[in-house]
Amino acid sequence: MPTLANAVVSYLQEVLGINTSGVQPWARSNELPYFLRDAFDFSELELLGQPVVLAIGRAEAKQSLSEVRTWLDKVKSLAGQSAVYVTDALASYDRRRLIEQKVPFIVPGNQLYLPDLGLDLREYFRQRAPATDAALSPSAQAMLITALLRQPWQPDWQPSKVAAALGYTPMTLSRAVKELTAAGLATAHTVGRSRWLRMELPPEQVWERAKPALRTPVRRTVWVAPHGPAVHRPGRLAGLSALARYSMLTEPKWPVYALTPADWKSATDAGVRELPEREAGAQEWQLWSYSPALGPDATTVDLLSLSLSLQGNADDRIQLALDELREQFPW
Repeated sequence: MPTLANAVVSYLQEVLGINTSGVQPWARSNELPYFLRDAFDFSELELLGQPVVLAIGRAEAKQSLSEVRTWLDKVKSLAGQSAVYVTDALASYDRRRLIEQKVPFIVPGNQLYLPDLGLDLREYFRQRAPATDAALSPSAQAMLITALLRQPWQPDWQPSKVAAALGYTPMTLSRAVKELTAAGLATAHTVGRSRWLRMELPPEQVWERAKPALRTPVRRTVWVAPHGPAVHRPGRLAGLSALARYSMLTEPKWPVYALTPADWKSATDAGVRELPEREAGAQEWQLWSYSPALGPDATTVDLLSLSLSLQGNADDRIQLALDELREQFPW
């Protein structure tokens, strides 16, 4: 059995708890045209009670995605059962194309998309939600993200300076440091009279370790009229408006901005009023649990917080745009 076929079996068992049966070379592959046998290895397994043919892309024969759907249709027609494209890697735009065309595929360890069986699973959906008490507080999350965004990357950082820039009190600073060290995301040490934190892992690994304890920064969303006091308009794009800046996603009909609850209070004190529902020309304002201005880009919220704010959205277009966003993280 090809190595990727074994990887598919392990992947299905790991993420879905499925014990596949009857995994073997597909007996009818010799009936296919030579060009298909040159492009793929073929295996067969039973998945959720249905027989499935795996068309496993050969590393030495690069498959044209524009032709994969047609090729799978030929296999499916001959087999009389589902045919799934299997490969070891796919760029985000290639995944988008396959999903748009409803082409079933599996990238072991990364993603599976099997519309005939009602399955769509990505690696960032696989983590179990941690217990509520394991979540970082908004202040600890903001400090961690600020440290991860620094360029150039430095594993040692002074939390008091980060806290001061974010307007946090010494008590909030102390609590955030305790949370970050207790979660294993940083270790504390002293330099002179100053307390420092050190991240022992590279930033991408710290981020992956932290993700189960991170939450969306969006507390609630309000709709406001476009003719409110302009001086109180938030300055940073958020949500789908920000995501559209970093991906091929179309700009949303209603622009989205982020602000803190304190900013919202100032806006309402100045006369801005929340609409009972969205209307023509309205704006969507997200009230964040921490500052939307953590990143260096003055026009949008930071990329890490943006990804957290949209991670629960099940729309395929948005999840594919988030794939593009993740490729632009600062590491």
